[in-house]
Amino acid sequence: MIDFKSTFKIAINSLKVNKMRSALTSLGIIIGVAAVIVMLAIGSGANKQVQENMESMGSNLLTIRSATAKTGGVSMGIGSKPTLSLKDAAAIQKQARGIEAVAPVVNSTSQLMYGNQNWQTTVYGVTNSYLYIKNYEIELGHSFSINDNLNAAKVALIGSTVETELFGDVNPIGKTIRVGNVPFKVIGTLKTKGQQGPMDQDDLILIPVTTAQRKLFGTDFPGSVNQIVAKAKSLEDSNIAQSDIEEILRTRHNLGKTQEDDFKIRNSAEFQERMKSTVQTFAILLASIASVSLVVGGIGIMNIMLVSVTERTKEIGIRMAIGARAHDIRIQFLIEALVLSLIGGIIGIIAGIIIALLVGVIFNTKILITIPPILLSFCFSGLVGIGFGYYPAHKASLLNPIDALRYE
Repeated sequence: MIDFKSTFKIAINSLKVNKMRSALTSLGIIIGVAAVIVMLAIGSGANKQVQENMESMGSNLLTIRSATAKTGGVSMGIGSKPTLSLKDAAAIQKQARGIEAVAPVVNSTSQLMYGNQNWQTTVYGVTNSYLYIKNYEIELGHSFSINDNLNAAKVALIGSTVETELFGDVNPIGKTIRVGNVPFKVIGTLKTKGQQGPMDQDDLILIPVTTAQRKLFGTDFPGSVNQIVAKAKSLEDSNIAQSDIEEILRTRHNLGKTQEDDFKIRNSAEFQERMKSTVQTFAILLASIASVSLVVGGIGIMNIMLVSVTERTKEIGIRMAIGARAHDIRIQFLIEALVLSLIGGIIGIIAGIIIALLVGVIFNTKILITIPPILLSFCFSGLVGIGFGYYPAHKASLLNPIDALRYE
């Protein structure tokens, strides 16, 4: 029976004799584990950031835009041909399966003025549902009432960027701004959402959709809208809802079987899945690259242990001469390799966490450190120690005691 306690003590004492070499041997594992922790923290942080950005823009979204108009054979872009209306939005809300909310939208850029301040931004004519669909929340004041849309009231909600540019530190609630040449009363401000790529989600103003149609932008087609945004109840319902919307709009627009759609539908679920897949692939790639460092560290352990076997050949011979068996020698060297790896793993975890946090602060990026990658790195470092330490340990256990004692 193997005396693990005494074998462990012998292994630890052997490592203490050559502290510098033991430290340098563990260095490869330290670097490898730290690299894995940092890379996984960056990858997980990127994944979390993408999810948060998607949620801030609204999840399970279906954006329906008017078709593309053509002039002289030249495409004028999506939305250039007005084919959607308020009645289309109402029909989608009533008939499409899996739909939670629908909002018609009329939007265009306009110049805003308050006192001697002015700012150009995008004006969205919407209903209250738009705020829910796009995850906008009221910071100060209140949202539109039903009567605001029924009566085409000249009231507005402004984003934090617009608030800062026009009002500075002044409370904007109740103040009158001019949108183009039309006066609007500010009834509420929106909570900050921040940047989404190049787009500032707070640089906007929301007004009732009927007001945008009748009093601000005007239209050659009464009731027409630029787009309709819909929120599905779940990711699974998105495809069902999209199919229903296509059928509803084709029927309402009297399109024959051979006619092309006069609208375009963009399903955010497809974009979300692509982004998640891309980020996950990126995280796996980072972790794979970092894992190479662990393998290199394992090779370093194997090389040092082989040197150690050669240097301690006589010691091995003495141990065998006084009764140590082959598996005792094998276990001793395996324990040495395992201890080196685990110590390196612990130091690597601490270093990895510190470096990951510094990367987050220095580069202003989201870092997500979780327990599973830490445990995985620690266990993997132990497996590397055992895997790469086995050959030197096995080689040591095969030495002939007589030859070992004669070794100089």
